[in-house]
Amino acid sequence: MSTFILRLGAALPCLLPAAPVAAQVRDGDIVVEGARDPVKLDQSVQASSRLGLTIRETPASVEVLDQNELQVRGLRTARETFNDVVGAVAGNVPGNPAVVSLRGFAGNTVSVLQDGVRIAASTVVQRDSNNWHYDRVEVLKGPASVLYGEGALAGVINKVTRKPVLGEEHFDSLVSVGSFDTVFAAAGVNLPVTGDLAVRADASYQRSRSLYDVDNNDTFSAGLTASALWRPSTTLSVLVAVDHFEDRYDATYQGLPLIPARYALRPSAAVESTSGLVADRPLRRRNYNPLGAYSGADETTWRSRIDWVIGNGWTAALDLTGYIADRAFLLADTQTFVASDAVFPHGSFRQSYQDFRHDHRFWNARGVVGHDGAIAGLRNRFSLGAEYNDTDFISLRQQAPAGALPAVDVRDPAVIARPTSPAIYTSGNVTFESKLRQASVFAEDAVNLTPKWLLLGGIRWDHIALRRATIQNVTGAVDRNDPSFDPVSWRAGTTWEGWPGITLYAQYTTAVSPVSTILLASIANSRFKLTSGRSYEGGFKAGTASGRISITGAAYRIEQRDIITRDPANPSLAVQGGRQSSQGIELIAALSASKSLRLSAGASYTDARYDELSEVVSGIAVSRRGNRPINVPSTTLNATALYTIADKVTIGGFLRHASDFYTDTANTIRVAGHTTLDASISVPVARGVTLTARGRNLTDAFYGEYSGYPSTNVYIAAPRSFELALATRL
Repeated sequence: MSTFILRLGAALPCLLPAAPVAAQVRDGDIVVEGARDPVKLDQSVQASSRLGLTIRETPASVEVLDQNELQVRGLRTARETFNDVVGAVAGNVPGNPAVVSLRGFAGNTVSVLQDGVRIAASTVVQRDSNNWHYDRVEVLKGPASVLYGEGALAGVINKVTRKPVLGEEHFDSLVSVGSFDTVFAAAGVNLPVTGDLAVRADASYQRSRSLYDVDNNDTFSAGLTASALWRPSTTLSVLVAVDHFEDRYDATYQGLPLIPARYALRPSAAVESTSGLVADRPLRRRNYNPLGAYSGADETTWRSRIDWVIGNGWTAALDLTGYIADRAFLLADTQTFVASDAVFPHGSFRQSYQDFRHDHRFWNARGVVGHDGAIAGLRNRFSLGAEYNDTDFISLRQQAPAGALPAVDVRDPAVIARPTSPAIYTSGNVTFESKLRQASVFAEDAVNLTPKWLLLGGIRWDHIALRRATIQNVTGAVDRNDPSFDPVSWRAGTTWEGWPGITLYAQYTTAVSPVSTILLASIANSRFKLTSGRSYEGGFKAGTASGRISITGAAYRIEQRDIITRDPANPSLAVQGGRQSSQGIELIAALSASKSLRLSAGASYTDARYDELSEVVSGIAVSRRGNRPINVPSTTLNATALYTIADKVTIGGFLRHASDFYTDTANTIRVAGHTTLDASISVPVARGVTLTARGRNLTDAFYGEYSGYPSTNVYIAAPRSFELALATRL
């Protein structure tokens, strides 16, 4: 499959005439659309319920970015898309590309689904995949364990792949070239085979010298998705699909290492620290990883879905999913600064090294029966389902201590080869073997007390059985643990359309999450019980009948209990008892001011903190109470303006702001807030063909995007860049 993808990528630029799907054909011309559309409050969203509720009926904050909007905004990858979600920030941590922080929480507390199926925690499976393959990205904010099980504390992101459409024949494509030798090519085709059978296939290929403009950091990503839809009658449909994605990041970039201010040539205000560490601008493009180190993944998913309309309001659905993946993470794990000496007059970095591998196998079966009818004259929608999944996960984890790699000069790091001898792995050389079995039963019910007043309830029970073996590869010693968990999650909510076009809502939800990623947890961590969470949320959803204006707002509070902390009486002992919380508000508005002008904006404020947390410093338990969690800005702002001249040329402006955040729980390293501006101009050049020029980070802002590991590494976002894209829709 890998060879095929590479050949496909090489051939695509020669085959495609391409540019943004965001263009719609009207009377022979293309009119570019896609400022954040006024929210379609009466559309159903898969991620928010299994009852077919509309956004208006859902007592939660829901955001949808469709393919049209992704293309107009120039959002090429998962990371860029997640960053455009109101209240979220994302980064490409090597072991967790496109990691998301949402509503004050991050990592394995945000569930990422593909077509409604959660394969594992996002910290395991999420990659910075190409967006071309998704019809839309749905975001359900706040706890959602009642729908998707453990881990969905901060929210759910559902990537919905493109599917066949019966009776339609069309072809769309996109080719772009840009800064840092970046090339993207993609195409998709929908073909009717018969009146009741259609197929769709999409392919994408992206390569770049570096998406961050960093030395020795060639990147590659590709995808191939195909599906067939058969609808032999109005009551039965069958979908089968296969998705394959690959990626590789050479000499894995893991952020700019901070250095003492006295060694910096041009210290930036982008990072401040109480210990005097700074981000030095001249090191912006330096990559200290050895040649041959890389992060990469190769993953394939098979899916099928059967939908059956039984009659008298009854429906049934059956989903079957299979997934296999191989991942590798080879990189210099840490850079420890060493003062200047005769060999390295500018200072040097002593580096540790890691070689982690994943062999991941998963299958899932889920069946749901639903009914839409009446009880005592009131409309009632009900669903009852069961789910079972089976995971086999093997992870080789080899670590070498600081000094295992040759020291490198801070200013002019020599290119060194990655180590190949297993003898260097003296810090750790283990294999984790995990078998995870999960059975679930869940139910939802929505009853309309009046046509405009709805009550919603849901409950889910999970039985989670983990068999974990940690094998010392040198001695052969094995440590085993077989924990099991039986959490129950539930939610209750209501929506009320109190005035024409204006709906108020409120809900209470609960959630559970492991203390760390369940498939990667150490034996010690796997012995802890699940953490528990709860959330209160209220808000409104308003839109005009014409659809020209929409405004949604939410206020929330999320609490998580039983996170890992230190026993004050015995700091060497890790115990449960820590607490973390966040509360905030969000507002999204969109306006089609005229046929030519479309405006949209989204803003969020989050007050997140550790309510109870202790860590060990020099053998003493130190409280982090009141500190802000890592990678959580207090405010974010997105704004978009699109103006079309003479129904042909469209000019776009895209503003994003995120406030400061911290890289450590002690809040000693602060990354300053940033504001970026992108712009585009789109011109129709032929029937169904549009040419778009785009500029990103036009002010050339130097800013930290996310923090990685360790806390003294900060990802510096890409500098100003440009691209030219050609899109077709035929």
